[in-house]
Amino acid sequence: MKSRIVLIFVGFCLLWGFLWLRAASLQVLPNDRLHALRNRQFKTVVTLQARRGAIMDREGRDLALSTPALSVYADPKIIQGHRSAARRLGKILGVRWQNIYARIKNRDRRFVWIERRMDPEKAEKIKALGIRGISLVEEWRRVYPNESVLAHTLGFLGGEGQALEGIELAYDQALRGNLKKVVVRRDARGRPLVADGLLFQQNPDGHDLKLTIDSEIQYMLESELAGAVRDFEADSAMGVVLEADTSAIRAMATVPTFDANKAMKTSPEVRRNRVVTDAFEPGSTFKPFVVAEALREKKLQPNSKYFAENGLFKVADRTIRDAGHKYGWLSVSEILAFSSNIGTVKIAFQVGAESYRKALLDFGFGARTGTDLPGEARGSVQSLPWGQHLLSNISFGHGVATTPLQLANGFASLVNGGRLNTPYVVEGIRDAETGVMTETERKTVRQVLTPEQSAQMRLMLTGVTAPGGTGVNAKVNGFIVGGKTGTAQKVDPKGRGYLPGAYISSFVGFVPAHDPKFVIYIVVDQPRKAYYGSQVAAPIFSRIASYAARKEGLAPVLLSERNLIRKKIGRAPASETEEPLVLASDLLKTRDPVEIESVPDLSKLTVREVLRQVSGKDLKIKMIGRKGMVSETIPGAGEPVPEDREITVILK
Repeated sequence: MKSRIVLIFVGFCLLWGFLWLRAASLQVLPNDRLHALRNRQFKTVVTLQARRGAIMDREGRDLALSTPALSVYADPKIIQGHRSAARRLGKILGVRWQNIYARIKNRDRRFVWIERRMDPEKAEKIKALGIRGISLVEEWRRVYPNESVLAHTLGFLGGEGQALEGIELAYDQALRGNLKKVVVRRDARGRPLVADGLLFQQNPDGHDLKLTIDSEIQYMLESELAGAVRDFEADSAMGVVLEADTSAIRAMATVPTFDANKAMKTSPEVRRNRVVTDAFEPGSTFKPFVVAEALREKKLQPNSKYFAENGLFKVADRTIRDAGHKYGWLSVSEILAFSSNIGTVKIAFQVGAESYRKALLDFGFGARTGTDLPGEARGSVQSLPWGQHLLSNISFGHGVATTPLQLANGFASLVNGGRLNTPYVVEGIRDAETGVMTETERKTVRQVLTPEQSAQMRLMLTGVTAPGGTGVNAKVNGFIVGGKTGTAQKVDPKGRGYLPGAYISSFVGFVPAHDPKFVIYIVVDQPRKAYYGSQVAAPIFSRIASYAARKEGLAPVLLSERNLIRKKIGRAPASETEEPLVLASDLLKTRDPVEIESVPDLSKLTVREVLRQVSGKDLKIKMIGRKGMVSETIPGAGEPVPEDREITVILK
């Protein structure tokens, strides 16, 4: 008996010794399998977004920013009373409790989202419920403080914080930063170990974007487009403001618009950035491009004459008309100023289909501009061969499709010295850690005109806004401006041909004429109370151009419009050398300038005589006063011409 007791005692000692050794090994020695098991039992991994970078305009004003927000999640395994919890949550969140119950009823799941980025009031009410297995976590919510302003360009985020459209999508990688996996610790019963029901986590920030957009011009543009849609009972309107020299986008708008904070409640049709995504027949705003190609081929000069056939011109089995006008001989400048279809067609015939098509491709049509905005359409330029009728149609903007951004960008190349640039909207990206701003590289695609040819285009296009031109309603007080009206029949989207009585009214122009700073394109889709571009779109251009020029601090040109261009309508020219009057030699430059070393004597000359005197000379004239004769010049007569070649002329 004694030996059995000793044996049992020794056995128990050995067993306890083994258990102690095993316990010590589990506590002290590493064990990958047990570590993984512990993590599964006591931890939950949640992936959260970093703070998304801010988007601001060129002046540093916030357009999109991220603010803290609370999200609610559940651990279905430890919830007691799933139906009751779902009902209480649904009442606070304003959703059907059955939808919440469907997510939390599966006890095998350890983590499900209930609501992301809630209002603070809802979060406080859920926190007060104290439901076991329901917890809150801090995330970031995207806020667009200006609501609908620039909404199409900015884009928006989805319910899970994913970028869906616009700049948010195009620059998503830079804006979103790095995703962070957050470990939620749990106790032995699986309850989250968080302070006061909240989990706070600092994540690496995304980068900030600085745009080329001017918020004030943007607001002005959107207001004007909304007014046009309302006043003319139009379907929609679009507009874009470019820097002429670089194609930086200062403003871009589509109306109707939407509140970017509530984007998912708006239809995809309204959310589409039509300035970039929609291509349509531009109408007469396309006419300057055939003139530009004729200049490139040295087929004409601004004062070249074409007979406009008194308003009717037979092309194959079709008749081309000049909208009720019976023009006779017209110069190229007058063809643009009066928007003569017949004159434009004759220039197109002189150029030829092959050369004209190549020119359109050179000006960027039929291809994406390369802008940093998503969803850009290519537009279309039909492949050869073109019959005479198709060549005629394309010359005045039918049978070809362009986006508003394409046309504005191509037009900028006509007047900025001949450079076709890549339009862009992001000025730079600021690193979240270093604060260093990396500026966007400006890209010139190709040289499409010589500076002299571009100056000739500027000269001719100023005639459009002079008295007698179709774009006279686009004039801007204090500035000489140029541009082109457009009134195009609207293509039937459901079949071939055009919608009866439906038009797209437009105007594209630049300010100021002698040194363009802005190119502005306005499009109004299917206005019903009026439809000519001169009536609908040109006045909008005038108001926006006036605002942008003064906001930019551009100096007014003190010269009356009657001194800009002399019109002779519907008659043969007095002589083949007759030319229009111009603002100054730096606006014209239709021939090589003659350099002079000393200031000419302009005393007691009228404005007209001064302009004739300096025409063809490498001088810039600044007028002070609106009428009278020259009383003084700075520098004075006979003094050396300044390095900037500018002479101030004072009229009294």
